[in-house]
Amino acid sequence: MSSPLKNDRFLRALRREPVDHTPVWLMRQAGRYLPEYRATRAQAGSFMNLAKNPELACEVTLQPLRRFPLDAAILFSDILTIPDAMGLGLYFVDGEGPKFERPVRTAADIARLGVPDMATDLRYVMDAVSTIRRELDNAVPLIGFSGSPWTLACYMVEGGGSKDFARVKALAMNDPAAMHQLLDVTTDAVIAYLSAQRAAGAQALQLFDTWGGVLSPSMYREFSLRYMQRIAAELPRGEGSDRTPLILFGKGNGAYVADLADTGAEGVGVDWTIDLGEAVRRSGGKVAIQGNLDPVTLYAEPDAIRAHVGRALDSYRDGNGGSREGHVFNLGHGMSPDMNPEHVAVMVDAVHELSAR
Repeated sequence: MSSPLKNDRFLRALRREPVDHTPVWLMRQAGRYLPEYRATRAQAGSFMNLAKNPELACEVTLQPLRRFPLDAAILFSDILTIPDAMGLGLYFVDGEGPKFERPVRTAADIARLGVPDMATDLRYVMDAVSTIRRELDNAVPLIGFSGSPWTLACYMVEGGGSKDFARVKALAMNDPAAMHQLLDVTTDAVIAYLSAQRAAGAQALQLFDTWGGVLSPSMYREFSLRYMQRIAAELPRGEGSDRTPLILFGKGNGAYVADLADTGAEGVGVDWTIDLGEAVRRSGGKVAIQGNLDPVTLYAEPDAIRAHVGRALDSYRDGNGGSREGHVFNLGHGMSPDMNPEHVAVMVDAVHELSAR
């Protein structure tokens, strides 16, 4: 039996149990805003070299925990590891982000895709998970993650980022059968991927539906929500106190909180475009709610950061009958490279101080 966690606030909050203060972690908490990350990235030579080196991935995962009293660590990796392992050829262009050498554009392209072998094609991710768990020494829980099937499909079809997602939306409209085939295989891969991360030691799992919010409501339910529902239902996560919680996060998903709360996931992450109190009400108290400070707040002065943290905490409490239980504090999306680490410290300290019981 493994030793108990020294800090289990994050997992307790996801179970909607009492905590002494609201736990906090940050999307992209390991990243370019930290000078020590930039030094390690330079040592690795490229982003993918960094992500594929378990020891260096462990190092950058732990770096923010040395600076800030965060309540969880999140695996340093990328959401596009699955399509890369499918043979699409992931690479990064400075200032432009991720791209694929071989995007998926036709039904024939989709028919050639298969679920990667987690023990070989993606072993470096599992090795990183086990290495991080060892080095964390049960200080805080480790979060594993994947992109959602729709978000992965966006990059696979577009070949990289997009302003209007015209290619992937057109494929869904013109050949919905092919799009569903693509989403089916990516869903199978996501379930296998998250299962392997859990087996390697991840203690919570998050699905990033970054681009679900670009869809109309009817398309969201058909091409995004449907596959997250399947993942929540089919992903083996254990039972009782040993259950590994799943968080469904999406940008622009406020209108769908009730649907997401009905999936069987333990948590729903929301962005800053919905009040936390309203998210709690829409969830019906079925899940923990994660979020939702606008990341741009970290460019503000410390007093303003504290004020906005307080407003978010109060919004959650007011919508939850005066209780802070079931809230995981986070940003509404990831951090940016030019953010000031000192402002991050102000935010983390404010969450703990202002939410203390």
